[in-house]
Amino acid sequence: MRVGELAARTGVSVRSLRYYEEQHLLSAERSPSGQRHYDDGAVERVRLIQELYTAGLSSSTIADLIPCVEDGRATPALLTRLTAEREQIDKRLTDLQAARDRLGTVITAATRNMRTGTSCRPPSPDAP
Repeated sequence: MRVGELAARTGVSVRSLRYYEEQHLLSAERSPSGQRHYDDGAVERVRLIQELYTAGLSSSTIADLIPCVEDGRATPALLTRLTAEREQIDKRLTDLQAARDRLGTVITAATRNMRTGTSCRPPSPDAP
């Protein structure tokens, strides 16, 4: 498939796909005229790349990880690195959960104040 079709099937911009190639995350065959052509497996690979980027992994970490995902090979150093990445994701999840809980508390208080006609804001120090 051509780059535009891969972009359409994955929801990823053509520019991002070109970037993935530059970072050695994705490869394409070239036609005699220089057009990129991807095999059907590229769709799943792009989805994996997107998931890993969303999880906060860098392109270099993703490049190291992809062979492990594709054929199950990994070095002890890579496993250590991936474990550290997972721990960072766990920390971000914990932080996000705490922020979500705090926001829930604020929403509850704001809802209660709306019913009583009071404001969430403290009075201005300049108020009489």
